[in-house]
Amino acid sequence: MHPSVLVLILSYNGKELLIDAVQSYLDCEYPNFAVAVIDNGSTDGTEDFIRNNYPNVVFMRSEKNLGYSGGMNIGLAYAFEQNNYDYVLITNNDVIADKQIITALVETAEANPGTAFTTGKVYYYERPDVFQTLGKSSHPTLVRGEHLGRGEKDLGQYDRDTELAFCDDIFWLVSREVYLKTGGYDTEFFLQAEDFDWQLRAKKAGFKIMYSYKAKLWHKESMTIGKSSPLKAYYDARNPMIAIMKNCEPNVVKIFCRNRIFNVMLPAIARNIIKGHIALSYSMTKGLLSVLIWKIKHHNR
Repeated sequence: MHPSVLVLILSYNGKELLIDAVQSYLDCEYPNFAVAVIDNGSTDGTEDFIRNNYPNVVFMRSEKNLGYSGGMNIGLAYAFEQNNYDYVLITNNDVIADKQIITALVETAEANPGTAFTTGKVYYYERPDVFQTLGKSSHPTLVRGEHLGRGEKDLGQYDRDTELAFCDDIFWLVSREVYLKTGGYDTEFFLQAEDFDWQLRAKKAGFKIMYSYKAKLWHKESMTIGKSSPLKAYYDARNPMIAIMKNCEPNVVKIFCRNRIFNVMLPAIARNIIKGHIALSYSMTKGLLSVLIWKIKHHNR
């Protein structure tokens, strides 16, 4: 019997993007899976569109936007608490999946006991043979390092399953075991770094992250919120530091935050001011201040 998989696609006013994403997953060649769409408070007619055009897709809706973490948690609870799925495949809505993606992910996860998350090859949609990411390395001061393979053409150089330090959740297969032991996403992270936080918790609990080289997906990249939107800038400044404060030892927190503030965020704020991107700089500054507020509220952690 093949392990059961629920594909979770979260959408916020992204009806047009769903057409490619939903159809590509429905076309997957795996014998035991279902596709679910979570409507995160959309006002663009997403519910009617899905119900009328994809009657076999499981549909869930929140009346308000719960953010990425809160929205996905609806689907995770449905899969692992209300039902008995073995895995959940979490995926962005601005993607096109390969037909073998579920098969490849499950095979790798099943072959590697103790795996929390399994991901694979993410290509740029407009450059379909060029990698956007294959996962992320570790870093001595930033903890989570650079994207592996970014900008490289796929010549077969990464055609081997391997354990990863970290990865993005553009798509990843989540095991039932890691959900039951560590919970889902922390809703403290409305957007950005929610995957980083969960990976830190999972790694502390003894789980690992795997790369499945046969799992392939093409990503249209940040089409829902915008690649450099003020909203994204705010959470980019805020959330990685809070994730580290929550999950790491004080010496790691000190090194990470110092490096993040002085070597990453302050130069980015200055560059955006020089370029006239005042809204982005303002959002980044607000994000840094919100870290201080969070730390004061959670000073006993």
